[in-house]
Amino acid sequence: MDQTNALQALGLLALVSSGVIYARGVKLGEAARNAAIWIGVAAIALIGYSFRTELNDAFVKVRGEVIPAYAISNAPHEMTVTRSADGGFYILGQINGAPVRFVIDTGANGVLLSPDDAKRAGMDVDTLKYATPAETANGVGFYAPIILPQLTVGEMKLSSVPAAVNKAPMSSSLLGQAFLRQLDAVEIHGDTLTLKWKSQEPAATPPALPAKSSPAVA
Repeated sequence: MDQTNALQALGLLALVSSGVIYARGVKLGEAARNAAIWIGVAAIALIGYSFRTELNDAFVKVRGEVIPAYAISNAPHEMTVTRSADGGFYILGQINGAPVRFVIDTGANGVLLSPDDAKRAGMDVDTLKYATPAETANGVGFYAPIILPQLTVGEMKLSSVPAAVNKAPMSSSLLGQAFLRQLDAVEIHGDTLTLKWKSQEPAATPPALPAKSSPAVA
């Protein structure tokens, strides 16, 4: 309701309440106390409605601090994430509708999924062909190239995205340079990382091997 409707509803409530007081013989002091409570509730509700935009913005910022991987939208086609306690930048996304927590890893080249995240997204990881070798921080590993029908990263929605599933367990799925190069800008200011992109959907790029320095590949 807008403010006019809210005031009208408050007036109607007062009228009905006064009729109830008269009909039931409620004491005047008790009625005044109850009326004051209702007026206070109505006033708080009216103030909350009037400042709903500011309260929502404050709630989003607080949620971003409590959950660093939660991306905050600062402007159209722009979002920021806060550095996690371990010093990395994480961002929440979805693969085929399944929630995934990605680490933004500038030391990796492509979009690399952990086996657990791939299973959560509905993939049968046991039938994938892990025939492609990759240099990782722990030696040579293997991954299976795939195409993601849908990938959501924060507010970015992509389709038909080339990626890969790692054969060995991983602490987190990766978003590497192949993803970051599709953006207009990647900026780090203190403990905040800002991602900016154009209005059109970024073009998908072929999957690439994770870099040897990538710490997230087990």
